Amino acid sequence: MKFTEKTGKTVEEAVKNALEELNVGREEVDIEVLEVPSRGIFGLIGTRPAKIKVTVIDNPERKATEFLEDMLQKMNIVAKYKTKLENNTLNLEIIGSNMGVLIGKRGQTLDAIQYLVSLVVNKERDEYIRVVLDTENYRRKRRQTLIKLANKLAYKAKSTSRDVVLEPMNPYERRIIHAALQNHPHVVTKSKGEEPFRKVVIEVK
Repeated sequence: MKFTEKTGKTVEEAVKNALEELNVGREEVDIEVLEVPSRGIFGLIGTRPAKIKVTVIDNPERKATEFLEDMLQKMNIVAKYKTKLENNTLNLEIIGSNMGVLIGKRGQTLDAIQYLVSLVVNKERDEYIRVVLDTENYRRKRRQTLIKLANKLAYKAKSTSRDVVLEPMNPYERRIIHAALQNHPHVVTKSKGEEPFRKVVIEVK
């Protein structure tokens, strides 16, 4: 958690100093008063300033959308965002027109943006949050395509009695292939190679 301790003649002055240092708004922090100001004897001797501790409230959804807004604005892309944080998974959907540029070839651009958002969201966090970024239902459509592909190639492997090697895939897509065929009666799957060229192999039992 990002925090700072500040002093001032008054609590408000100390808060102002802290917010300026952290570069955040008052609604984004928790404020703890450590010491109240005291004027001392006759208001002159032993004067004690206010001392506070200001901690930035971690808001993964806000961090993610602010990062995306800044990035897409530089790309001249107008979009809206839907977020849902549940069980340490942040699902984030980008809504707009012509989102193909954000998806890229086989979702590579979308995966890269997702990785960057994950870095931003998990910076200075103790507990990791998984980020799933999507647009135009690409993830669901891609999942369905991969499941169909897995079953088609499993049939091919069984019919020809030869192993089938798929093209390189990211870990998320490899998991879909493995899951789709984990209970298949005639084939098993494994991964081989090094990232980013790691592939799934469908082997005949």
